[in-house]
Amino acid sequence: MTTDHHDELIKMGISPSSRETKFTSKFPYVIYCAPPSRTEDYPGDVRDAALKWSGEGSFLFTSSSAPYDCSDNGSIDEDGPIVPIGRSPRTDILLKAEEVVLEFGGCVVRLAGLYKEDRGAHTYWLHKGTLDIRPDHILNLIHYEDAASLSVTILKKRVRSRIFLGCDNHPLSRQELMDLVNKSGKFEKKFEGFTGTSGPLGKKLNNSKTRAELGWEPKYPSFAQFLGVSD
Repeated sequence: MTTDHHDELIKMGISPSSRETKFTSKFPYVIYCAPPSRTEDYPGDVRDAALKWSGEGSFLFTSSSAPYDCSDNGSIDEDGPIVPIGRSPRTDILLKAEEVVLEFGGCVVRLAGLYKEDRGAHTYWLHKGTLDIRPDHILNLIHYEDAASLSVTILKKRVRSRIFLGCDNHPLSRQELMDLVNKSGKFEKKFEGFTGTSGPLGKKLNNSKTRAELGWEPKYPSFAQFLGVSD
């Protein structure tokens, strides 16, 4: 979308291009991992990416776990129910993009909340200090490095029209997450607390089927272990 990071990519031996670049050749491995926030036609952009795939290797789209239909902190795996089209603009756009990918024979990996030390829900909440949202809402996480290694694993498997799930299998409530942040001593600020008492709950994701099929395990099995504190 921009050339902001092209210099960094060039130093890594990557040849960057922008969306205006016209390619005449097709590629055996294509991954689409941009959020829908910067485009007018997300499914259309995903289709453009699919058209650059030669049909060999793999085409992978990184989606979100948002389409899983659960808001009572219940358990969900890869085959869990999906939010019906028409209920939520946010999930509609993801499901329509996923549909394009599966039509082309590509795969989808639905990722839980991405984080690293300086990015993720915890950094936003730490900056805010207090929030008027409920503390018992369950979150699911996956470290950026683990999301990357899972994506590469899927690409190498060359499977077709499959949906996988990326999470660390250690769901946490918002309160538990921020308690770990405070306990870690790695951050200058202290989180003060959540004050909300209403609103939807979350879901507890489990991707044991994805792990078994792909032979993949995360480098960071939980947010607590990432921070070096016991959960």
